[in-house]
Amino acid sequence: MTFEDWMRLRGLSESSVEKYERAISGAMSEWAIDAGIMDGTLTSILSYSRFEAIVISLRKLPIYQERNERGHSMYSSALNKYAEYLLEGFDSDIETDIEVILLKDNITSTEKATLLKTRIGQSSFRQKLISIWGGCAVTGYEDTALLVASHIKPWRASSNTERLDGYNGLLLLPTLDKAFDAGLISFDEVGKIMISPLLQAPEQLGITDSMIVKLKKEHQLYMEFHRESVYRNT
Repeated sequence: MTFEDWMRLRGLSESSVEKYERAISGAMSEWAIDAGIMDGTLTSILSYSRFEAIVISLRKLPIYQERNERGHSMYSSALNKYAEYLLEGFDSDIETDIEVILLKDNITSTEKATLLKTRIGQSSFRQKLISIWGGCAVTGYEDTALLVASHIKPWRASSNTERLDGYNGLLLLPTLDKAFDAGLISFDEVGKIMISPLLQAPEQLGITDSMIVKLKKEHQLYMEFHRESVYRNT
């Protein structure tokens, strides 16, 4: 979902949508590029942690401070809206999760390495999912090189044990993984897909209301969490 569409769904007026989008992708992106803070537009950033780091430098620019004051804090409001957009989960923000792991001081180096490998999908967690599912949990597609190891209960909400539990995962095609992580799809108790009204043109992504995943009892608590805390019903 684009930043503009997200703002419309949140009830912003068309004038506000246009104003904030133009501020983010236009003026402030140009200021950041000219100052050597970044190479592309702010709207190309989908990581909240990276966005926050850039915003810190952007707010220090004299042109930002002068224009923001003249515009009655419109530019700071636009930055806050884009931060809200990122925080709503349309990006899984792996960078932030990795930073959190590296800063942990109550686990061993071996445990850190295991968690890092799990977070980036190159670990025993992925192998567990391959053993459980054999292919895409929804479509059955079998080329595992093209499949993503996706946590059901999100990484940030899980304990270290839950993060490594193979039953806290689905092996999915990339489009399904992205939609699942963003809460745009979920699955009910019998495994029938639930499609969020926020997901635009799901059929163009190959997502249909006939899709089913064969859940075992060990998946149910994780999927219940996903339905209640991640899935976007409205």
